[in-house]
Amino acid sequence: MTETTRLDAAHAAMEAVPEDVAARLRFYERLAASELFLLLEEEAAGATVSPRSFAVEGQNYVLVFDREERLARFAGREAPYAALSGRGVAEMLAAEGLGMGLNLDVAPSAMLLPSPAVAWLAGVLEPEPAEAQARLRELHPPRGLPEGLLTALDARLASAAGLASSAYLAGVTYESGERGHILGVVDAMPGAEAALARAVSDLLQLSGIEAAALDVAFFAGEDPISARLARVGLRFDLPQPETLPNSAGAAPGMDPDTPPRLR
Repeated sequence: MTETTRLDAAHAAMEAVPEDVAARLRFYERLAASELFLLLEEEAAGATVSPRSFAVEGQNYVLVFDREERLARFAGREAPYAALSGRGVAEMLAAEGLGMGLNLDVAPSAMLLPSPAVAWLAGVLEPEPAEAQARLRELHPPRGLPEGLLTALDARLASAAGLASSAYLAGVTYESGERGHILGVVDAMPGAEAALARAVSDLLQLSGIEAAALDVAFFAGEDPISARLARVGLRFDLPQPETLPNSAGAAPGMDPDTPPRLR
């Protein structure tokens, strides 16, 4: 039986209600969050790749798949690829004016995204999360957040396996009197803070929810505030991989969120 991936499910939901903007945004959010496998003409050379491309009505497209098995099935054999986040693929293709051929001929989510759609996605995801410092006065249970946002946040954190031990969503009142919500990430891996903050920022950018503001902060498990978050917050557990991820077809040392150079 063919596996139905999260991207397949998001695509089906979008296709079922073409006029639903929220469903369309959820698909793009899932696409940006997914690990994608970019089909190459030859093995990557460092941070330089040569993607396989084709033209449709004067538009050049490259081929990406959300499973290695789907890429191999399309190619008819084992083939070289680079593993990147959907965000990274969008940034890379937008810079070159290329379109994206997703899961062509091998999945129900098969579709062509022309270069304007890719450029739009890259533009939405472009802003980096702003850093700020503020003193917390009070934490309280989260209130008033849409169920769809909570579900999307759970899925996004579930895809960040090994980057932290857990996270807590709580309401917050700052010393300034400003109120909002905070996602407290506990025991993040060294260097993972930026990727986690960017992942939450991308989700909010594509949530389709007005004023969907959420601050992200990082704490050690032994910090007193971590215990406070555990008492009042909604807990999210991040999966812990048994071994470090190793994508054999990815270029050695390639950051999955940083686009390689095209050749």
